[in-house]
Amino acid sequence: MNLVEESFQNKEQRKKKKTSTIILILIVIVFIAIIAIMIYISQVKKNTLKIYLDGSLNSKLENVLIIEEDGTVYAKIKEIAGFLGYDSYNGEYAEKSEEASKCYVESKEEICNFELGSKKLYKLDLTASRDNYEYCYIKKPIKSIDGEICATSEGIEKGFNVSFNYDKDKNTITIYTIPYLKDKVYSSKVLDYGYKEISDVLANKKAILEGMLVVKKDNTTMGVISTSGDMILETKYNNITYLPNIGDFLVEANKKVGVLTKDRATVIRLIYDSIELMDSDAELYLVKQEDKYGVINLNGEIKIYIENDEIGIDINKFSKNDLKSKYIIAENLIPVKKNGQWGLFNKKGKQVVDFKYDSFGYIVSSNRNALDLLVIPGYNAIVACKNKKYTLLDSNGEELFAPIADDIYMTIEGNEKLYHINANNRVRSATEFLESRGITSKSSNSNNYSNEEDSNNTASVTTNTTNSQVNTDNETNGINGADNFNQESDNEEEQQNEE
Repeated sequence: MNLVEESFQNKEQRKKKKTSTIILILIVIVFIAIIAIMIYISQVKKNTLKIYLDGSLNSKLENVLIIEEDGTVYAKIKEIAGFLGYDSYNGEYAEKSEEASKCYVESKEEICNFELGSKKLYKLDLTASRDNYEYCYIKKPIKSIDGEICATSEGIEKGFNVSFNYDKDKNTITIYTIPYLKDKVYSSKVLDYGYKEISDVLANKKAILEGMLVVKKDNTTMGVISTSGDMILETKYNNITYLPNIGDFLVEANKKVGVLTKDRATVIRLIYDSIELMDSDAELYLVKQEDKYGVINLNGEIKIYIENDEIGIDINKFSKNDLKSKYIIAENLIPVKKNGQWGLFNKKGKQVVDFKYDSFGYIVSSNRNALDLLVIPGYNAIVACKNKKYTLLDSNGEELFAPIADDIYMTIEGNEKLYHINANNRVRSATEFLESRGITSKSSNSNNYSNEEDSNNTASVTTNTTNSQVNTDNETNGINGADNFNQESDNEEEQQNEE
């Protein structure tokens, strides 16, 4: 081999070596790029919020949820409703309106009212015969975000009966509804555990969210187990109803009912014909025994003796009064009927008004503009009737004036509720009538929504403080009164003497 050939070969080798080096470098670069891309994609996925509803990824919910810097998750109530099997509306369930500061959601079984600024949610079981609202509290109030009424994840859990969990580290939200948990997760497991089925009663289905299943052994016996199959209450009761606000179980055997805890402790012995939770804050049950009614506390101690004909008012007659409880009226009063007469007890079980009234509430007979009235909210005053004359009782049961009124009723003008008192052949606004007697409104501050205040105060409704014309002609409205509502007040001393 001559020198020329040797030199050519060396050049070729160097060229190949250089090419191999370049290829190797390119491969390394590509490999590094792939790793970088994979890391980037992984990081993007990690930073992307993943929302699972009933086990399935649901990206549409991203537009419904808002995560604040402190990790609090809010949801637009009216928008999330459709995803959770509810319809949503402005205003309040009992009193239809387009009020934007309130909304309610409705399923086939239950409704829930939400109000801007409130930490208290009112719920009504549509499957039950009773018209008493239940309620629950949340830590952070309902608020507006971008003009939408929003609740925290806790508010969504309690309002819609769902399980709602946010894993901040994994940036994942998981939501489970009761129908999914009952039908898709636990129904088959219950069969494996040896039971017939899970109770279909709404209150009992709520126990699922607490890790408990109210189950039927057969058509006549029921019990309670954990979601893992452990026994909580033996399957020997004829009926069981979970009490979500209390966490205990109402149980029935041999046509008698009592209350047991999930630890099998007997809170109330099975000696009553019926038991109903009156109010969770007041911690009172209504009990029935031998066709007589009384009140006991959550420990079974008697607060009102079981000797009465009725306890509570039919609030369906007063649909425009915005009443949530049929048992506790004007925040403190329990209406009780005995021997044909009505009296009042307070929440502590003390009788504050003797059995001397014919009825509570005013029922309009023919006035097409007037509305039935039980309570004037600004004064926390209940309407009472004695010998066909009416008076108002305050939250302590004291008469604000003697029973002299022929009518005490409500009208609605626009969105404002107005209260009127017709006495001594003269109709005046309730505010004017009461202030002329030195009685001022006791309206609470509706902007204060602490849990303690929510349990003891209701938002007040402003009563009319202006002299407005009211048609009181007997022929057209059926209410006795003067024609001129704006006339000057009569001499108060003369009125007092007349009363």
